[in-house]
Amino acid sequence: MDRAAFEGELKREGYECREGSIEPNTHREAHAHGFDARLLILEGAITLVIDNQPQAYGPGDSCLVPAGTLHEEQTGESGVRYLVGRRSSSRRQ
Repeated sequence: MDRAAFEGELKREGYECREGSIEPNTHREAHAHGFDARLLILEGAITLVIDNQPQAYGPGDSCLVPAGTLHEEQTGESGVRYLVGRRSSSRRQ
């Protein structure tokens, strides 16, 4: 999915959109957010670990992390730059 299509979909589904990044070689311990998050990877890569299952995402990949999902985030040598949509779980359609 390209950036314009992703941003359009986020807006239609009630997400607030912004760019973000995580530095190279970062490991964020298990945590959960109080919002739904959808990511589109722009550069670099990130591995999300959910239920002890790692899943790697690179440029052009997207994923959903529902509110309350316990997960870890790991980046490699290049770090990651992404577009993120956040939506309060109370705003789900």
